[in-house]
Amino acid sequence: MKPAPDRLVLDLTYAARRPWVPRRAQFQQWAAAAFAGRAQSVVLGVRVVGTARSRSLNARYRGKDKPTNVLSFGGAGRIPDGRNFVGELVICAPVVEREARAQRKTRDQHWAHMTVHGVLHLLGFDHAGAADARKMAEIEVQILDRLGFSNPYA
Repeated sequence: MKPAPDRLVLDLTYAARRPWVPRRAQFQQWAAAAFAGRAQSVVLGVRVVGTARSRSLNARYRGKDKPTNVLSFGGAGRIPDGRNFVGELVICAPVVEREARAQRKTRDQHWAHMTVHGVLHLLGFDHAGAADARKMAEIEVQILDRLGFSNPYA
């Protein structure tokens, strides 16, 4: 269930490239699934980074001096061509790899989960409280199921 190709413009850069980092088409598919059902065209930035950059950004914007799996930064909104710049995901390749192994998930499953999770943050979902966390997790599970992945929380 993905939108037409022009409904999602993906601006992808790799500051940390490993053989196991997903390809553009994978990020496109995962993000499109999270945006499914949205009428407007969107622009999403995805930056794949290493631990030093993730740690620096996490310390600066969240006050946590350690690398993290995914950070979401809201975008400028409507841009002159009518599309909506929803924001940017910064995904730390080494952290995602380490977590996938520790959680006994496939790399693709965990990368897809982190992409969907980050997009949902950009769409206004949060997991600060228990009720919000349950709602966000439920939506993640539904999207990941449509993508062919099992429940990441099971």
